[in-house]
Amino acid sequence: MIFKHFHVGLVANLLGVVSCQNTYGNTAATATATATGATYTNPILNAGGADPWVIRYQDRYYMTYTTNDNITLLRSRTLTDWNTAESKAILVPPPGMNYSTDLWAPELHSISGKWYVIFTADPHFDQPPPETDMYCQFGCPAVNHRMYVLESSGPDPWNSTYAVKAQLNTYDQFAIDGTYFQHSTGLYHIYSCWYRAYDGWPANLCITKMSDPWTVSSNFSQRQILSVPSNPWEKTPYGRPFNDRLSSNEGPQQLTNPKTGQQFVIYSAARSDNRNYCLGQLELVGDDPMNVQDWRKNNDGCVFYQNALEGAYGVGHASFTTSPDGSEDWIVYHGMRDPTNGWGARTIRAQKFTWNQDGTPKFPRPGYGPYAVPSGQ
Repeated sequence: MIFKHFHVGLVANLLGVVSCQNTYGNTAATATATATGATYTNPILNAGGADPWVIRYQDRYYMTYTTNDNITLLRSRTLTDWNTAESKAILVPPPGMNYSTDLWAPELHSISGKWYVIFTADPHFDQPPPETDMYCQFGCPAVNHRMYVLESSGPDPWNSTYAVKAQLNTYDQFAIDGTYFQHSTGLYHIYSCWYRAYDGWPANLCITKMSDPWTVSSNFSQRQILSVPSNPWEKTPYGRPFNDRLSSNEGPQQLTNPKTGQQFVIYSAARSDNRNYCLGQLELVGDDPMNVQDWRKNNDGCVFYQNALEGAYGVGHASFTTSPDGSEDWIVYHGMRDPTNGWGARTIRAQKFTWNQDGTPKFPRPGYGPYAVPSGQ
């Protein structure tokens, strides 16, 4: 969300996009979890946090999430308990850079033998000067947010050092929540964008072609808008009838069905500090990710959404990974128990999910558990 400056501290491993059982936070799920042995409860990190990215590499999980003033990498042998995980900062930006402040939603990807961290940041703590803000139709505090890439010094994500490789070309326009989308036709950048430089709203999903993890090869006329927040559940308040303010598509993540090969982008909709924040779904039904007609949007509603019976609200900005033995697929996301506290109330959670008969992901109702720990953990 473009007001993420209140944040408190794979979709796919691009060497092999992850697959990802349906666990419900109710009495039956609790009984099942208890019967099978070890259990866990949400959140999986006691400290507040948002925009989690988790990827499994060899025998460990790696996590990044929004910490605002740096990029921190965590390493753990377990998916469902990060409270004693190893942790280190891999980027502490110096002042005066375009990426010095409000670092949001970092993601760690393995591509061609190196690791790349894609993240968004701005230079001014989201406070554009009046000479800039006056051009915006609505307030636009994230007008200077852009996408950046770190590159590792070697093939090991933990023992590498990381350096700023490049700013991604987003045509000098607002850009947040960028991710890589890997396809047989190449590498793509999908991110949250505006139509024009000073729109403020709505936040849409854009896609551009890349020649490598730090270089966008599409020019501005080739940039495509894949999705706009046109449905009632993509607006804040729900069904807002009179303008596009607070209408958002953001946090896109690639997800591939391992059995059918179906390609999805799971994204976040509505406003990230609101109880109605949820996940939407795009499916690539054609051969060209740059052709808007090759994408099908699920307009029926959120595919993952709040659960009042469990006190789980504002669930979104997910990533995807597998259990240690690879037999289960897991969603890692943030949510909040008290939606009146907004961004500061968010914590990081994880649950298992499966697939529907039509090949689409079948997500659980969000909750706190206890749930059975991942298979092999």
